[in-house]
This record gives sequence, structure tokens and C-alpha cells, in this order.
Amino acid sequence: MDAALSQIAERVRAALADHTPLRLRGGGSKDFHALQLQGDLLDTRGWRGIVSYEPSELVVTVRAGTPLAELEAVLAAQGQCLAFEPPHFGAATVGGMVATGWSGPSRASVGAVRDYVLGVEILNGRAELLRFGGQVMKNVAGYDVSRLMAGSWGTLGLITEVSLKVLPVAPGETTLRFDGLSQAEALQRLNQWGGQPLPLNASCWVPDAAGADTGTLYLRLRGARAAVEAACRSLGGVRLDDAATAADWQACREQTLPWFAQRAADHVLWRLSVPQTAPVLALPHGVGAPLIEWQGGLRWVQAPRSQGPALQALAQSMGGSASLFRAESTDQISASPIFDVQNPAVQRIQAQLRQAFDPVGIFNPGRTMA
Repeated sequence: MDAALSQIAERVRAALADHTPLRLRGGGSKDFHALQLQGDLLDTRGWRGIVSYEPSELVVTVRAGTPLAELEAVLAAQGQCLAFEPPHFGAATVGGMVATGWSGPSRASVGAVRDYVLGVEILNGRAELLRFGGQVMKNVAGYDVSRLMAGSWGTLGLITEVSLKVLPVAPGETTLRFDGLSQAEALQRLNQWGGQPLPLNASCWVPDAAGADTGTLYLRLRGARAAVEAACRSLGGVRLDDAATAADWQACREQTLPWFAQRAADHVLWRLSVPQTAPVLALPHGVGAPLIEWQGGLRWVQAPRSQGPALQALAQSMGGSASLFRAESTDQISASPIFDVQNPAVQRIQAQLRQAFDPVGIFNPGRTMA
């Protein structure tokens, strides 16, 4: 075992021996999103590097502490990418990317982080180094523990290594702009286009101003050049400069668009996940129009923390969920449960998983739920 990994394993063994909680962290770029941050810090950034990369096989194996930007640069040099566009929010690491399970603007069309995880190596709560999955898509032996780690927030184990499926960069890409559309019109068009054979990759409807019902819809097309050109002719809209819009889509991914920056000081950022076919939501009085992504499936809302119960009830009535994503200021944590599970059966499953992987409860206690 490598010296850096041995040191990490020894930290876990010591914590297990005296029941000391550990706070697992890579770059700390997602620390803002937590119920609590507690435990002795275990920094994974010393365990970094690309273990293997086979561009012809579209597979890369990376150590968890590797900076996400470093991996993306290596892939870009080969004309490949992480298709799900994981947000960085700062100095993100590959392990943190998998642990949070967050995807960017293309999520609705290409899939989530978990869909690209082929295998993982973890240290469980018994300080055992375990491997699950492999480096191929057709790996069906046993439970799919590898993908279970995506979105687990380090509560089931410390990810030490991950194998990922990567994809070639699409040969064709362009963005179309549609001005003066209401929420209802934008959602109607997205639902209509979603049922057609179009290279629809990402979408973003941005309200014109706080409380406005009209806004601008941005539609990104990706795929074969001929398919993109044909879609442009049939969809209409204003075709934008590709180089300029690349920065705009990155700002959407990193939540640095003006809409996010203009949040009121006493408002938090709520993340509403609903079916793409959900209509315009009847938001509480005084709450402005959302920013809409994922072809209607992701709706960002700025509202006071006190509106949480109303927003959660609204999302649940649509078959979705609402969670507090960012606190009132950048130096606060969200202080809200990441997993607010209402179903007793799902609660039992989660408790049983925690017991199986981390029986003493040393990993990230209190981060996801009380």
C-alpha cells in the first residue's frame, strides 16, 4: 500500500479504536452544503494522481484527492470529457465529485455522475480497503455498490479511487436563444422538443427580473454536426456565438450567473427537483420566478428560509423534493438536512446501509441528517 494511502488508513483505524468522528474532505468546495460539519478533518488531497487512462476504451481510473480540473485537462487533451459536467464550486476533487453526486447543465440528457461510475475503492468504517465494480460497463456481479457511493456524502466510506466512463467531445455544438418567453411557454416548448429526435443537451430559462413572468430560454444543442445544423433550422431562435456561450454555460454550472449573484441578503437558495412535465409552480406570495434547468426538472428558487415548509410541500405535491442548497451568506453552511427522507422504508434502508459500511458511525456524522 502506498505511504499516503497507508497514512489515511491509519487515521481511520485510530478513529475507529477510540470512536473519534472524522470529517472527510477533499478541496472543501462543497462545505457550504451541510447540516453540520463535525469531526477531526481527514484531508484526501495527498492521495492524488491518475492511475490509468485508456482513451480508446473511454475509461479513466483516478485517485480521490486528484483535483477535478487536473482530470478534465487530461481528458480535454485527448478530445474527451466528463459528459455530466460536474460543478467545481472551487477546488473540487474527483472524490468529492463522486461523493456529492452533483451534475451540471447536461444532466437531463446525458445522465448523472452515478451513471458514469464503473468501480470504486473505499475504506469502510472498519478500516478495510474494499473494491467494487471494475473498469467496464458490463459488470453485473453482486450489488452495485460503486454507484451507491455517488451522492453518499462520505457517510458510507472514504472513497480512495474511482474508475469513470468518459466520452468524446461532441463534434457539433451551438446555443439558441429565445427571448420574451413566459415560464409556461418555455416549459411547453421544452416538453414538445423533448419528444422529438433533437440533439438537445442543456437548457436554461432565466427570468427577466425578480418577480417577472417573462424571461429568456437558452437551448444548447450537441451531437453530430449535421444533426445540430438541422435542429437549428427547425427550432428557430437566435443562434449565439459558440465561444461566448461556453463561458455562459460554465457560469450556469458554477452558479455565477447574475441571477444567482443578485440573491437578497435574507434569502437562501432552494433546489426544487420535480418531473420535467411539472407545470409552472404556484410559489408562495412574494417569491420570485425560478431559474429553470434540466428541461424543466430543476428549478432554483430564492426565498427566505422560513418558506421551506411551503416549498417542500409544493415540490412533494408534484412528485418531487425541495432542499436548502445555499445559506444566506457564503460564510455559512446550509444547516439543513441533505437527506430529508419521509418514507419509513427508505429510512430503514439508509440506516441499515450506514450500519453495514460504518457500524461505529465515524464518517461525517451529522452532515446529511440529524
